[in-house]
Amino acid sequence: MKKGEIVKISGPLVVARGIPGARMFDVVRVGKERLIGEILEIRSDLSSIQVYEDTSGLKPGEPVESLYYPLSVELAPGLLGNIYDGIQRPLDIIRAKEGEFITRGVEVEAIDRTKEWDFKPEVKEGDIIEEGDILGTVQETEIIEHRILVPVGVKGKVKKIHSGKAKVEDVIAVVETDREGEKEIRMLQRWPVRKMRPYREQLESEEPLITGQRVIDTFFPIAKGGTACIPGPFGSGKTVIQHQLSKWADAEIIVFVGCGERGNEMTDVLREFPQLKDPRTGKPLMQRTILIANTSNMPVAAREASIYTGITLAEYYRDMGYNVALMADSTSRWAEALREMSGRLEEMPGEEGYPAYLPSRLAEFYERAGRVITLGKDKRVASISAIGAVSPPGGDLSEPVTQATLRTVRVFWALVAELAYQRHFPAIHWLRSYSLYLDDLKNYFTKKIAPDWMELREKAMALLQKEDELQETVRLVGIDVLSPRDRIALEAARSIREDFLQQFAFHEVDTYSPLKKQYLMLRLVLDYYDLCIEALKKGTSLERLINLPVREEIARAKYIPNEQAEERIEKLREKLKEQIMGKGEEKTQEKQEVKI
Repeated sequence: MKKGEIVKISGPLVVARGIPGARMFDVVRVGKERLIGEILEIRSDLSSIQVYEDTSGLKPGEPVESLYYPLSVELAPGLLGNIYDGIQRPLDIIRAKEGEFITRGVEVEAIDRTKEWDFKPEVKEGDIIEEGDILGTVQETEIIEHRILVPVGVKGKVKKIHSGKAKVEDVIAVVETDREGEKEIRMLQRWPVRKMRPYREQLESEEPLITGQRVIDTFFPIAKGGTACIPGPFGSGKTVIQHQLSKWADAEIIVFVGCGERGNEMTDVLREFPQLKDPRTGKPLMQRTILIANTSNMPVAAREASIYTGITLAEYYRDMGYNVALMADSTSRWAEALREMSGRLEEMPGEEGYPAYLPSRLAEFYERAGRVITLGKDKRVASISAIGAVSPPGGDLSEPVTQATLRTVRVFWALVAELAYQRHFPAIHWLRSYSLYLDDLKNYFTKKIAPDWMELREKAMALLQKEDELQETVRLVGIDVLSPRDRIALEAARSIREDFLQQFAFHEVDTYSPLKKQYLMLRLVLDYYDLCIEALKKGTSLERLINLPVREEIARAKYIPNEQAEERIEKLREKLKEQIMGKGEEKTQEKQEVKI
């Protein structure tokens, strides 16, 4: 077959002449080592190719061969528990085959072709099926059942259906269609990464993605099928928050994309996740997780593909009826890859050198999240929640990637360096962050958790806002000029910050806080404020209210085991009332009189 030839090499950009039948976004093999690439631009007879591997040593005149299909991922049982690079090459298999470093031009299959799976059919011969129907199931891991779906565009009568052991390339069903005659269906399917997988209908967000992180669930919740971004400077805890969400979010499937971050951060994930137990099943967390590792020392062009690879795998499991959480760490590195390729293509630069199409590419990615009714007659409801970290240079939130992301997502968790330096983690600032899902989720919180949930949240936010205003006065003229009422407001706000919002990710109890416990803890702190204001009106001294012995126990309420939380926090409330209303003092006086 006739091939093209290289005429220009500029880093990850290779220009080739004379590729027969060249089409946009087709995958090509570049040079004698057959490096994998993708056509980005075609001008006359010249094709500009984004190469996903190191181009050192390539020479003009070397051959370029088109494979005539777009960059795609393989979809089949065997994805969960795997670690892939940005273009879905399994890193553990490459390591076993090539050693510690990825060899250029290495060709490995993303899915194991030799493993046999126990296929259990859900349909029988003669049934009429349509795209998205479940043909059968395979137990992929101990905790996840893999549902084999009728491919998009296939509709007809089942002529044959397999039962029992089968490999992913074996024919498991034969369907008689109107247009194409008999069509063979296998467990292994392919899907272009840049094309959104279809669904029946998009739904409103009605249920929160429960993360167990108090500052998120109570103050700035994200809905199942929602979008969120976590911008913050170096060292503010973006990666730890995404690790926490991966461990504890109530999604059945986790897809974690390490896009251009430092290798040691991905190493932490690779070391931690296999040892972690899924809190709901007690099985290893990796049994419901896919990791995509495209670190900063790997080819820059592959970062651009890694985000699309991740969201396509997420859509595949969503179509089975699962709630999926996708973590992208970080979209800034992905945008930098876009900027580099745009510069080498000599496109007109936009703000700070980023391409003019950066906002639309970000929007395309986040719009693939959502809560939907899937294809298929049973109309499964499922969701993808997309959470992207942003790494603005110097923590400058006015830079283009952060601003373009904020115009697209509905939750903003603002990480600030000042809180991180004060060892306040998660370092999400309570006055700079927001969630636009609060109105959508109000019914869930008030009906499922407590009728006064939103009322307590608004009251706590008002106290934190008041503290911010009072701090200016304190800085100027000192704390002594404040009224007793304002001093109590400051104490209550400090308690909200330190006793409620601060959360220790590596403590066995505090790492995860159920919604009910969050409600009880916040109510306890606000009870302290309300009772103190009442006591001040009755003439109780300010010093006594600030130095209550029970305050130390309130501070340690976060470490109460979750199953004991209701009983023990209720006892703390009673103790708080006794100490504030003076019953404790009266009993002490009675004892002293008896002794005399």
